[in-house]
Amino acid sequence: MFRPPARLRFAFCLATAVSWLLPFQDLVAAPAFEDSTAQRALACTGCHGREGRAASDGYYPRIAGKPDGYLYNQLLNFRDGRRNYALMTHLLEHLSDDYLRELAGYFSGLDLPYPAPQPAAVDNATLARGKALVLNGDATRGIPACAQCHGEALTGVAPAVPGLLGLPRDYLNSQFGAWQIGQRKALEPDCMAQVARQLRPDDIAALTGWLAAQPVPTPSKAANSLPAPMPLPCGGMPSGDGRASGGGAAR
Repeated sequence: MFRPPARLRFAFCLATAVSWLLPFQDLVAAPAFEDSTAQRALACTGCHGREGRAASDGYYPRIAGKPDGYLYNQLLNFRDGRRNYALMTHLLEHLSDDYLRELAGYFSGLDLPYPAPQPAAVDNATLARGKALVLNGDATRGIPACAQCHGEALTGVAPAVPGLLGLPRDYLNSQFGAWQIGQRKALEPDCMAQVARQLRPDDIAALTGWLAAQPVPTPSKAANSLPAPMPLPCGGMPSGDGRASGGGAAR
């Protein structure tokens, strides 16, 4: 008696089993999938930490709670080549303006506590110099105070200027360096690039040492406006009213 090869017998049995199961396929529900901005934003948290709270390595900044205009501008800057980081560019290069605006709004709306600040990594004299630059600037060298643009509480100004507190010193140092060498750019006139090029290495060490050692106040949300106009024209920001509406005078 003829017996077909084993592989043919297996194929026949498999086909028979599938035919028996076909009538029941509609009874098996597809796995649930949450089609939401929060679900899609998980792609960002692999680097920026859980809920965008920042990664522990000191180089991926917190994005949770930052002004939505600032986050949106930075997403555009990465996508359009004004900021250079291959991983971000690859992630964003095919995403639309509306999609990026949706992501920015999601992370901006997260109101999460900040961790305690880093211990001061510089001596007291350097801390004092950093505080003076942040709060008063250096008029003799044309360096405005950080607080003139980033708010008296240094928590940023809505909708597009970020806060400077709650960021690791390593990240702040890397961003000042990126501004100075042109690796990071913003819409013209690029006011942060102008300021960064005025700073010496010891200025940057003092600024970042003091900023990273400060606690984030409560509430930590950005201010609604500045008490006075910004000291420099910044790309995408209207002059004269102290509010930011776009552009990139920010870290």
